[in-house]
Amino acid sequence: MLGCLTLVVVGLGVVGGAALIFLANTGYVPFLSMTTAWEAPYDRNASDQGNGAWLAGDTVVRSRYDAVTGFDVTTGEKRWEYVPGRADICSVSSTADDSAALLVHGEPGKDCSTVAALDLTNGRELWHTSRAPAVGDTTADRVATGAGLGVFLDGDTPVVRAVDLRSGTPRWTAAVPRDCVPGSVAAADKQVLAVVACGDELKLAAFDPADGGELWTAPLDARRGVPTSRGATFLSADPAVVRVGEPEGDGSYSYLTFGPDGRPQGRIDEVGGHGDIKQATVAGGRLLAIATYVGNQSAEWERLVAFDLTSGNEVWREHVAPGGTDVAGLYAAGDRVTVMTSSPKYGDTLYVYDAATGDEEDDRAFRDDPAPGYSTLDGLFTYEDLVIAFRHGQGVRPFSVYERW
Repeated sequence: MLGCLTLVVVGLGVVGGAALIFLANTGYVPFLSMTTAWEAPYDRNASDQGNGAWLAGDTVVRSRYDAVTGFDVTTGEKRWEYVPGRADICSVSSTADDSAALLVHGEPGKDCSTVAALDLTNGRELWHTSRAPAVGDTTADRVATGAGLGVFLDGDTPVVRAVDLRSGTPRWTAAVPRDCVPGSVAAADKQVLAVVACGDELKLAAFDPADGGELWTAPLDARRGVPTSRGATFLSADPAVVRVGEPEGDGSYSYLTFGPDGRPQGRIDEVGGHGDIKQATVAGGRLLAIATYVGNQSAEWERLVAFDLTSGNEVWREHVAPGGTDVAGLYAAGDRVTVMTSSPKYGDTLYVYDAATGDEEDDRAFRDDPAPGYSTLDGLFTYEDLVIAFRHGQGVRPFSVYERW
């Protein structure tokens, strides 16, 4: 792609080449640009609860506190809308299994007592069931999907329950370790996970998806221990990756990985020789992270860094954003990593890298600003030749979909 641009620049001469490079940075050069395919209408109001987004086949879906809406990913046509009566959506599963997601709805802080499964291809409610809500049910990781199961916490002193994701048929109640209380869950084909508070320490427990039997329980940090006052959230269920620590940016959190038997593997700290991690995702046995570092003229730059999950060692790094540029979105699937950057000075750019080597495979400028007023997106997806940016908040477009041009 860049080779084609070089040949054209040589043919045009210095002046014409400079003009072409300028045009390339503005998104008006064929084969080097991203144009807007469609955008969802602006949200007039918003809430911090119930927000989520998923891609199910050719349907892109967003959830907010009062409704869930599905759009045709190629045209933006509204396909369906699900409204939970007069209830509010308290929380949603971060992932969808077999095109189904879980919702918890009710009155936030009082009776988030209904769990429902939604078919994301058509908006049809598959089932709903009652449960006793626990404190903090508007936070993430309270419900999960995986292994054909819907998994959720039930009760003031909660237990982990699993039901058949498509039918709602009860499957099991987990054998949580004695004197331990689960606080968040994640699910995958080989294991269902829960972060559990055992006395004053946080541990990680794994259960058999078939019957809920305990597979193993391990300290999050065998040497130092992790007190219950610290946060712990799932980045991945298989492999098991947990983010442990204080809020982002204070230099005191880490990503901890565990083998299939619960043995600790790699540890990746927020701050290190790689810089200061701001965003991260898991794909292909690696943690892929956006890390800031001090570049030229003491400006803050950003790079994409890949870490091996087994050892925690850095595998490769690639510079992605000079000073004055922010990485707005990060997405990894299969053997590709997609990064979207935003800059009032350099324009907005899409980069695609080989996940195994870090080699750059695509570099395209956006004709339209993908992140006006927001430096970080709430989610990023890809579908065939489309890139989908997701946001939530007052007065923003929840979806902007871009196509290669």
